[in-house]
Amino acid sequence: MAKRHFTGRFKPKMSLGLPKGAKVLCSDNTGARIVEIIAVGGYKGRLRRLPAASVGDLVTITVKKGSPELRRQVLKAVVIRQKMPYRRKSGEFISFQDNAVAITDEAGNPRGSEIRGPLAREAAERWPRLASAASIII
Repeated sequence: MAKRHFTGRFKPKMSLGLPKGAKVLCSDNTGARIVEIIAVGGYKGRLRRLPAASVGDLVTITVKKGSPELRRQVLKAVVIRQKMPYRRKSGEFISFQDNAVAITDEAGNPRGSEIRGPLAREAAERWPRLASAASIII
């Protein structure tokens, strides 16, 4: 068998809980409140299946509610929480009370200075700059 070469950061297989078109909360202090997922980076799927994201994925969003200078802008964000349960290596299932993203740039550096609420450990391991802005990592 041929070896697989990963370009970028490794991400374990997870339940995809946020399809394209999902409206989620923005839990950083950039001024955005509610955003919509319009694309999922690195998703290769099946015909007619909606691209979906899970915790730690880099997604393209548009701001639906928030400050007037951010509205209708297309930005990048990282999914930091999802309601749909997903399994960790230890065997436990994790789910959060809401779906949330944090707005970042292409390299994963957060645009806000703090993240409100908990941050999933999977997102913190994959995006260390987000982990430094978070108050709680679960």
